[in-house]
Amino acid sequence: MILAFLGQIFTGSAQICVEKNINYAGNTYQANTLNIYHKKDSVKSKDVIVFVHGGSWSSGKKETYWWLGRNLAKNDVVSVIINYPLAPDVTYKEMAAATAQAVKWVKDNIATYGGNANRIFIMGHSAGGHLAELINSDPQYFATAGIANPIKGVILNDPFGLDMEEYLTKAEKDDYYTDFLRTFSKESKTWQAGSPLFYVKNVKNPHLIFYGTKTYEAIQIQSERIYKTLLAQQIPVKLEKIEGKKHVPMISQMIWGSNSLYKTILNFLKETK
Repeated sequence: MILAFLGQIFTGSAQICVEKNINYAGNTYQANTLNIYHKKDSVKSKDVIVFVHGGSWSSGKKETYWWLGRNLAKNDVVSVIINYPLAPDVTYKEMAAATAQAVKWVKDNIATYGGNANRIFIMGHSAGGHLAELINSDPQYFATAGIANPIKGVILNDPFGLDMEEYLTKAEKDDYYTDFLRTFSKESKTWQAGSPLFYVKNVKNPHLIFYGTKTYEAIQIQSERIYKTLLAQQIPVKLEKIEGKKHVPMISQMIWGSNSLYKTILNFLKETK
């Protein structure tokens, strides 16, 4: 409640407009809604960032990230924070399909809020990074949505699950493992089919990748692998290791608008032509 109240005060004082609970899938489900943060001015054709939250594919909601939306909007980026359906109600396939639907809605409608439909970037943390990269690399999701991939560039913040086949084959069989099986099933073929690294040969757009030096080993290994693979494919890519950061602090540090990740992200947008 306190965070929500502060969010209203801060967004108002900075003249940031917030459009809440817009349904992107033509239904009445809260799981298919998004919030838009944009500066109240006459400037049009701003860059757009669609943010996909983390939460092990089974938790999380767009309202938690009001500060990310506000901080990006304050820097002249139209930011879109999305919900998507979660496990155990759906698998990763339905989550990815919903994420692609949200991006399609943004493509069709973001000009109304001052955004440039030809400058849509996608950003994800943890499981949100997995979903962002999956719809970017596996062409089936935008094909089903009925559009060509509109993503100008990808920002991965401590992405988890870039290679679920590797993780689920080698990981300790703990509660997290059991939880992940609800999303990816017990079939190893499905683990590979749900792994963005399996489709990385399809990637053509620039990437910015962050991971913390104290985050999970799997995130470090797989972030390095996608970075090196994109380099080998001559795709513009930048990797930053954030010293001393664990997994959750990799995104929570961005509560503060002065956090250095914002400067890196804004430079990435500027450099992406």
